[in-house]
Amino acid sequence: GGTSPVNSLIRMKGNLLAAILACCAMSAGAETEVEAQIHKAIEPRMGKNVKVDEVRKTPYGGLYEIRTNGDIFYTDESASYLFVGKIIDAHNYHDLTKERADQLAGIRFADLPLNEAIKTVKGDGKRVMAIFEDPNCPYCKKLHQTLQSVDNVTVYTFLLNILSDDSAIKAANIWCAGDPAAAWDNWMLHNVAAPAAKSGCKAPNDQILALGKSLRISGTPTLYFADGSRSSAVPTAQELEARLASSN
Repeated sequence: GGTSPVNSLIRMKGNLLAAILACCAMSAGAETEVEAQIHKAIEPRMGKNVKVDEVRKTPYGGLYEIRTNGDIFYTDESASYLFVGKIIDAHNYHDLTKERADQLAGIRFADLPLNEAIKTVKGDGKRVMAIFEDPNCPYCKKLHQTLQSVDNVTVYTFLLNILSDDSAIKAANIWCAGDPAAAWDNWMLHNVAAPAAKSGCKAPNDQILALGKSLRISGTPTLYFADGSRSSAVPTAQELEARLASSN
């Protein structure tokens, strides 16, 4: 007998996205007694030398979130089962696990090495954001189309080459162009490739790969806003405007 883990997951009711965001907005504090008991029980079961950073009850399915080295897992109240994978809101198909990971991956925007990014200024440029993109990323091209309707922003583009063998070559050619921002626009909007980089010009490809690894970025585009918050979703123009307004 017993309740199936799958059945527990699909019993999500109401607006789960709102629930998880409300949960994540709460300030971090000490674990409750139940969370501490789960922490003590589950850590030895996670594998040799694995340290659990925190256990928190989630607002769905009676599950508890386990955080370890930036990864998210789930368990039940007795710490008898370990759930590995994504929690998806069945009402709107939002990836709640990804959103939670983004919430936990916040940074100090000023810590980004902005000199290694392509800088594009639109309008007064007062609002700022950074995007990690791959030249071969179709979702990045979709985002670039959306950015055409957004004004008064400075965008720092980090060319994170993780999708194709020729991504690094394309990135280097764009970086070494006379006007990298224009070359990036030409490629993303019009599919016009930048000319081959001149000898002696070295793009910061390796540095950005290392940066992406340190930030645990596994896909493009990944966006950072002025308040250090992160998103790995492709926003609409309205959603992007709202994030820029709230973070700058």
